[in-house]
Amino acid sequence: MSIAKSYVSALVGIAVADGHIAGVDDPISSYVPVPAGSAYDGVSIRDVLQMSSGARWNEDYSDPSSDFNRLTGATLEGFAEGLERESEPGTVCRYNSAETQLLGTLLARATGRSLTAYTQEKLCEPLGTEAPGYWLVDPAGTELAYAGLNLTARDYAKFGELYRNGGECQGRRIVPEQWVRDSVTLAADHLAPGGPIIADHAVDVGYGYQWWLPEGDEGEFSAIGVYNQFLYVAPAHRATIVKLSTNRRYGTTTGEQSNREMETVAFLRAVARHAA
Repeated sequence: MSIAKSYVSALVGIAVADGHIAGVDDPISSYVPVPAGSAYDGVSIRDVLQMSSGARWNEDYSDPSSDFNRLTGATLEGFAEGLERESEPGTVCRYNSAETQLLGTLLARATGRSLTAYTQEKLCEPLGTEAPGYWLVDPAGTELAYAGLNLTARDYAKFGELYRNGGECQGRRIVPEQWVRDSVTLAADHLAPGGPIIADHAVDVGYGYQWWLPEGDEGEFSAIGVYNQFLYVAPAHRATIVKLSTNRRYGTTTGEQSNREMETVAFLRAVARHAA
């Protein structure tokens, strides 16, 4: 599920290093055509990476009519581009899967490659992915950038280890070191734990470039997908943990009582500390 978002973030960083994207302060509308006056008109790539574009959005998995559930049943090309603005860019972190879909469009247009091909070349092959992986696609063949990446637990762990090691794998630079650092560092107050909003509530986890940043001073970070899927990285304990098992109650409400994400973070943190 949304563990895919962190892969998309890494690919944006690689595309910047490769010269396909000039920088994250560029407007995303310089690469992806959007209607004048829409939510993403003139908004920086950085704000989209940080889910802080200001777009109006409802990521309520329990509501069949929510924006997220409309996205999952849509043809993806052009879906995000016409969203309306709700707040000033760079002031509110509102979790929005359409933002990652827009980043997928950015990558395809900037690199001239499909998301699948760019992932294969820039991440899967350099990391030595062991099992066949797949991007889910919509009826038109567009990858679900926000949640469609299917890999084994072992291959997900290789990506977590890549970030734990600052973007290097077996001595080979794959993701720029500064990009890794920027991706997992709190950059503004509205991104700090208690600031990011999912559906109708704030969450006690911070946000970077499509990575979640648990509260505390140990430098942990995590890719998180619905149903309690986690790629949890704790550099201080030299630990990377993948959890792909699912919670069947997830999304039946918007609260911790069903979603159990903070409980899962606490569990993974305890495992990492014990393993160290």
